[in-house]
Amino acid sequence: MTMAIARAPAAEGTPPPLELIGMATAIWKARALYAAAHLGLADLLASEPRDVAALAAQTGTHAPSLHRLLRALASFGVLTEAGPQRFALTPLGAALRRDAAGAARSTVLTLAGDWQWQAWSHFLASLTTGRTGLATATGQELFAYLAAHPQDSVRFDEAMVGLYGGLWPSIVAAWDFAPLRSVADIGGGVGLLLAAILSAHPHLRGLLLEQAATVAKAREVMEQRGLSRRCEIVAGDFFAAVPSGHDAYVLAHVLHDWDDAQCLSILRRCREAMHRDARLLIVESVLPAGDAPHPGKLLDLVMLTVTGGRERTETEFADLLTAAGLRLVRVVPTAAAQSIVEAAVV
Repeated sequence: MTMAIARAPAAEGTPPPLELIGMATAIWKARALYAAAHLGLADLLASEPRDVAALAAQTGTHAPSLHRLLRALASFGVLTEAGPQRFALTPLGAALRRDAAGAARSTVLTLAGDWQWQAWSHFLASLTTGRTGLATATGQELFAYLAAHPQDSVRFDEAMVGLYGGLWPSIVAAWDFAPLRSVADIGGGVGLLLAAILSAHPHLRGLLLEQAATVAKAREVMEQRGLSRRCEIVAGDFFAAVPSGHDAYVLAHVLHDWDDAQCLSILRRCREAMHRDARLLIVESVLPAGDAPHPGKLLDLVMLTVTGGRERTETEFADLLTAAGLRLVRVVPTAAAQSIVEAAVV
């Protein structure tokens, strides 16, 4: 699952106890945003300011309690008080509308939503057992849970756009796709990264391998961008087989969802598909050593608690690649917090 999860620096001179307590209050804001997204407040306020009583009637909430939420949202810029018991939407809050670019609403509903909240309630159990908090809470690992909950699954897919959609230009700019003839995006969601690559390089052909449930949306994305004739979309399972014959294979935010044994299976399927000169491009956080801050170090706890995967260091990537019959060529930094781990056939 770049993510804006790095902590803002504390005010100069803040005593350590207060700084720690301030970190702990992040859950309050997260759940306030979740409530705003769940109730659809941004859509209700899109055209004009509204009274609390009218908003309460439309949302089925207790007006005095709703007023307390609205006042809190206004305190951090999502809304503004337009008068007594009356609130309006701000430009920041407008990003929570259902049709707003950036998928913030679905991302907030996913990251701060009830099912992830349940997973985090078992975080200490994850630290004790290594098992996901989601499995402890629901009896299902992530992708089985999403398959059984279609609305959460749709929002999860949209949240991936919200989390990573802004990264694609930096990925395209950081690695030279021009010498290639074809690129295969393995587990590439609805195909936004592949679409960015193909749009930047009109000579390229692409292939997207995804689960059957995502294929229709991916085809819609390619059709909207005029790329359908240059992009084949295939339903499949990257644990079973990967289409062969392409010059580059992309795994973007795939490996961090899985443990090492599962990653080895994915990498070996890619290795089987790659010709001698092909490249594998792994787009992930690459964790720096020591105390160096990096968003991936906190995201790694999400992987522990929700997905069962992990973020990795350069050495850990190199070890996985070696075990799969591949070799680490280089790690290419990008303008974002993600890097491109480039690998080749041994």
